[in-house]
Order: sequence, then structure tokens, then C-alpha cells
Amino acid sequence: MEHNMRTLEEVQATLQIAKLKEEDLLKTIHCLSFGENVSSAEYCLMELDDTLCKHIEAGQSLVIRGDKDERAVLCDNNTTYGMKIADTSNLLLFVPGCSTPDQLTSSQESSHLVHTQIWGFCSSYWELRKQCPKLKKLKKLLMENPYEGPALGGQEENTEHRYTMLDLLDRIQASEEEIQAHLQTIHACQIDGFWCVLDFDYEMKLLGHVTQLVDSESWSFKKVPLQTSLEELSPLEPKEMIEHCLNCYGKRYTENGQVFYALDEDKVCRAMALLLLHNAVKFNLKEFQEVWQQSVPEEMSTRLDQLKSVALVDRSSRPGTISLLQVEDLPEDTLERFNHLFSLREKWTEEDITPYIQDLCGEKLTTGALLTKYARSSMQNGIKVFNSRRPVAT
Repeated sequence: MEHNMRTLEEVQATLQIAKLKEEDLLKTIHCLSFGENVSSAEYCLMELDDTLCKHIEAGQSLVIRGDKDERAVLCDNNTTYGMKIADTSNLLLFVPGCSTPDQLTSSQESSHLVHTQIWGFCSSYWELRKQCPKLKKLKKLLMENPYEGPALGGQEENTEHRYTMLDLLDRIQASEEEIQAHLQTIHACQIDGFWCVLDFDYEMKLLGHVTQLVDSESWSFKKVPLQTSLEELSPLEPKEMIEHCLNCYGKRYTENGQVFYALDEDKVCRAMALLLLHNAVKFNLKEFQEVWQQSVPEEMSTRLDQLKSVALVDRSSRPGTISLLQVEDLPEDTLERFNHLFSLREKWTEEDITPYIQDLCGEKLTTGALLTKYARSSMQNGIKVFNSRRPVAT
């Protein structure tokens, strides 16, 4: 291809035709030519922000995650980014070793040519945008084989559908830190190297043992001794499970060399409410509040605001009712989420609907912006309510 390359005289003649002054330009002139077998399909471009650039430059890696039926996401170690193809009207050329103007020195006396080959070209690139991780699938996978306690004598342990962290990273569209945080949220634990979520009834059984021990020993729920708890409850359940339960529902601290747990009042009260609501379609609100208060340790106080995003109160019915509605059971897609909520209830107050859409908010999105886009507001008895912008099938 050497004979197709331009000479300096040819370049200077072209500048004259274009009415460009050579002294206004840099002394280094790049002459581009296409290499053999150049194809646009061989390369993909991705636009990175400063954070991701520094991440790559530090030798870290980025991972694209997603099954065949999912839209791909890109993850670093703590953030998830949505990927979208952006078209550009300008053809983007890949030129290895090409120097940018700021990299060139101005010490050259006269113009000179640099012949450079184009390795590839592109008319689109991947655009990245921070997004909420898709974690609903995590619990769904772990619920294929929930942990129901140690196998009883003669029973074989079910070893199917078990997942290590590597397996989860391969299947879940989220960064490792986001997966780790969600495993804590859903009270998962690691058994023999596999991550397991506890069966609901088994988790409530463990918590029941702990709260009954607190009451029977007249301990303050803010000062539950680990060692004594393990000794007292080990005949009933494995020590690891008792400690796991304390970690899920309490905060660990040390005093005079002894380990204690301060049980989290809101978490314990919420769990007891879930236990009561689990098998009831609807519960008389007044009766529920009485039974609920009796089910928690004496020093604890139950409050309806502890049930935001897990239970729905209907004060418009006579008598008032409460029913189970957990945000984790709702669709992850925003439009599907709103359609589902409006199929359950035609009109929502902002206070009632906010806990069920809060997790859909990204970095710069507010619940108010979501409601403006997906709902229509009106006044009802002096209170602002929201209903669907379009008819919803019930």
C-alpha cells in the first residue's frame, strides 16, 4: 500500500485548495489509510466516566452480566450500570499509536508526515448509566432450596440448587458488594461454602427461641449475652444458627470482654408481624395490633410505621384491616410495579405508596418524579391521592 500514501507535497497542495494556511496547523500531519480486512464488527466502543477510567487504569476489571433473556449490565466491584447503544453521526476510527495534539511537541521546525493505519471503525458505542441492581432473582434462586434446619436422623440433606458466591456472580445482575449487602438483607447464611436463605418457618422458630429466652431470663433486649444464649439454646438448634439469628436481629457489642447483642426492636417487631400476617388474607386492624403487641418481648413496643414496605393498612374499610404486601414480592420493572399497585388499590396516598416505589429510585430520581410520570394526582377529602394514568386490568 506504500504507493497509495500521500507525499508532503500532495498534502500541501490539498491545504491550498482548502484555503488553509500551513502555519496555522500543527507540524505533525497524520495520513490515514485503511489496513487490510478492516471491519466494524471487530470492535466495540464504550464510554467510561472518570471513576470507571481510574478503575481500569488501576488494573481492576469490569464485568458484563446477564442471561440470554436479560438486558446486559456492566458491573465494577460496587456499582451496576445499564448499557445502551448510542449512535453517532461521525464515523469513529481506531488508530493505534495515534498522538493527540496535546501529546505532540511544537519544537518541530518543518511539517512532516506520519503514515498511520486504521485498524477498525464504528458508528455507535455503549453508553453507561448507573442503575439499581437487579436483586430479585437472588432470593428466587436461593428459595429453590431454603435451609430448614439440620437434617434429622436418617434423612439425607438436599444438596440440589445450591450456590456459591461465584455461582451468584455468574447469575445475578449486580456487583459483588451489592450482592453481599442483599444477602445480609435477606438473612442468608453460608453453609459448607454455599449460600442459603432460611425457610421462613425455621427463621421464625429460631427468633422465637431467642425472644422466649429473653423473656424467661428477664434480660433487657438491649443486652442479650451470646455465650449464655448458645448454652441454653444449643440443645434445640445448632449454635451457628442461634448466632446467625442474633446477627440478623441484633447488633453485636463487647462489654468487659463478654459479647452481647442489642436486639433491634423494629426488626423483631416486623418479623413477628410477618408471622401473624403470613397465613391471613386480611386481619382486623385493632385485633392484629393487640395480638402483635403480645407476641414481642415485654420491653418492646409495636408501631405500624415498623411495617412500611411489608404490610398495607386499609383504614377506609369498616372495620380497618391490615394485609401482607411485601415490596420484595412486587415486579422490578417500574411500569409493571405501578400497574400491579393500582390493580390492588385504585387510589393511593403518597404516604402509603412511597415505601413500595422507593427502591425504584436511581441516583437522581425521586419518588415524586416517579409519581409524576406514572400516576395522576387528585384531591380526595382534602388529601392528595394518586391513581393510574391509564386503565388497569384488575
